[in-house]
Formats: sequence, structure tokens, C-alpha cells
Amino acid sequence: MSLSPDVLVIGGGATGSGTARDLAMRGLDVTLIDRGGLCSGTSGRSHGLLHSGARYAEADPDGAVECLEENRVLRRIAGACVGETDGLFVSLAADDDDYFEEKYDACTEVGIPAERMDSDTARELVPDLADDVERAFRVPDGVVYPSRLVAANALDAEEHGADVYPHAPVESVTVEDGAITEVDVGGDVDGTIRPEYAVNAAGPWAGEVASMAGLDVDMRPTRGVMVSVEYDGLDPVLNRCRDPDDGDIVVPHGSEAVLGTTSVPVNDPDDYERARWEVETSIEECAAMLPPVADAPVVREWWGVRPLYAPDEDERGGRGISRGFFRLDHAPDGVENAVSVVGGKLTTYRLMAESTADLVCDRLGVDAECRTADRTLPAADDPDRLDEAVAAFDGGGPTDADVVGTAE
Repeated sequence: MSLSPDVLVIGGGATGSGTARDLAMRGLDVTLIDRGGLCSGTSGRSHGLLHSGARYAEADPDGAVECLEENRVLRRIAGACVGETDGLFVSLAADDDDYFEEKYDACTEVGIPAERMDSDTARELVPDLADDVERAFRVPDGVVYPSRLVAANALDAEEHGADVYPHAPVESVTVEDGAITEVDVGGDVDGTIRPEYAVNAAGPWAGEVASMAGLDVDMRPTRGVMVSVEYDGLDPVLNRCRDPDDGDIVVPHGSEAVLGTTSVPVNDPDDYERARWEVETSIEECAAMLPPVADAPVVREWWGVRPLYAPDEDERGGRGISRGFFRLDHAPDGVENAVSVVGGKLTTYRLMAESTADLVCDRLGVDAECRTADRTLPAADDPDRLDEAVAAFDGGGPTDADVVGTAE
């Protein structure tokens, strides 16, 4: 197979599929590839939290506002790709009162709706909250079902003329006269793609893809575990109101609750330890907020790898600081028709895609506005069709395995 699209997007997670959708909607000829099924990387192995921005409000107010705005966009356009819940930040007796006040004040200052409540009111919302929960405030957190979200973006990209190829790994990249001229692709493509422009949205593997073109994208991935347990009836996301640490988020999934997470550096996003202490710590720490999960049957466990950009991690000091995204234009590096997009959060994938598509259109001389925040995703109101698309793209992942395929 030989293809000559305007744009080749490498990486079929949320950002890659979102970029393919955005560019195709602007009238470009787009090819999207992934080495595995769509959503087989970081996006499909997250805890599925739709951030309100509260987690980052005091450390990165601009990033918090981005989360809040994109949270609202997804609730508007994504339908059955999201779960409509709220979130609670809860403070235990041992937690710092000043931190709680700082977090609450930061939320209100940046415009995140935050409703204070005492422990009795919080327990009306979550009757099983720990006895030593002393205070809480509610924020508009939610849940993302990433397999459906990625499939919906890929569907919309296809409806606008894009070609989507799961199981199509990049094997080599040819650079001539300061530009990518050929990308040899295996698997279901088994041929050469000759793009005018290339987008590297490969997540934790972005450094490997960039190196094929002689570029340096310094990634510093970390792993984190998620544990899904049987627990029926949790409505709001639970966040421990303390400095971010292991086991401080519980995400509701119908009859399950997802407990997480940890943060441990890895050298290779394909080959890393899955340590039992991470599972045990996540359960123990989450049970400090919600005691019944300590003895609840475990349904499944999985690890994900965060696509963290090393220069940002060095500057900000690691865990607990907002995960901003970075659009790396490689023209100054000697490859004029390539960009890498790294970092970020699942919640802000659409914004990352818009920023990337803006650059690509500028470089290709395309005058077209982004419309992805206003157009409802295909099949947003049809979970059965969404789940059929997940299967067609081989996009099922552990995050929403309890949801995908169960629509009635």
C-alpha cells in the first residue's frame, strides 16, 4: 500500500484521534495509524477521571481553567463517552487544614464551582465515607470512557475522509533536505506513506518515534496502577484533599470503583515492573476515604504509563504539579514538516489536538477554523454504535471494560 496524505498522525490515542478528527474537519486528507488497536496506550489505561481542574487549581491555575473548560465541552459533545458525576475533595482528621482552605480558595478564584460541606452532608452523598472525614467540597468532576471517546473521534475523522489504520507500526522514517519524505509502516498498511506533514502523538513512545527522524524528544514516563473493585452505588469521584500522593482518587464505574494511583519512573514504556506494593498501597490509601473498598473483590488491575515531558518535569519538580501539554514544532530542529505533542491529560485531549491542528494548518497554508468543540461526536447518543466502533478499531481497554459492550 502506498499513501500520500496531507497529514500523517502517528498514535491512535485520544490526542492522535482528536488531531485526526480536527484536521479532517478542516478539509485536510489525513491518515491515522497506531501500532496496536486504537486507544491501546496511555488513553485506554487511565483511571478515566474527567478533571474539573480542582486537582491543579493552586499549582497551575491556567491549567485548571483549561480542564474546567474542556470538561464542559466534553459533557456537551461526548454523550455516552462520559459519565455525569460530581466530585468530592475530602479531608481526613490527619490532613492539613491549611491545604484544604488553599485548595478551596484556589478553586473559587479560577471559577471552578466549589460547594463546601460538613462531614454529615458529605456522608449523605457517600454514606460509606470514613468516620474521620471532617470536611469536604464538591466540584464538577466526571468520568471518561476512553475507548468510546477515541472510537467516536476516529469515526468522525473517517466521516470527514480520513483513513484510520490500527495495527500499523512505524518501521522507519526517511528525512531528506530537512523534511520527512517517507514513513515505512508495517502491519495492516505494509507499505510507504508520503505525507506533507507528520504529527507525532505517540504518547510515552513519542521519543522513539521522533528518534526515527533524527529528532530528540526527551520523555520521562512514569507508571501508575489502577485497581477496579466491586462497589455499587458510588456517585461522586472521591479525591483526597492533600498533596498528591499514592492512592488518592476513587472513580465510580457503575457497580465498580476504580482506585488509584501510583507514580513510579520507568525506563521503557513497554517493559516495566508491575509491583504488588502499588496495588496494596492504592487499596489501603483509598480505603482511608472509603473503608468498604479494603475488602471488596478485585475485578481487574492494570498499569498505565504517563507521557511526561522531561524538561517540564525537571522544571516543575515532578509529581503533584499540573500535567501541561507541549506542542514541539520541529522546524527549528531541522525537520520542517513535523510536530510532536506530548504531556497533557485525557481531559484536555481536544485542546491539545486543536493546538496541534492550528500549527499544521499554518504550516500547510490552510485557512480553516477548529470546529471540534461545537460538533457533537458521532453516535454520542448511541452507546451500541459506539461499542461497535470500539470493536472495529480494536480499541477496548481496561479502564472502561465494565462499560463498553454493556449498553442495553
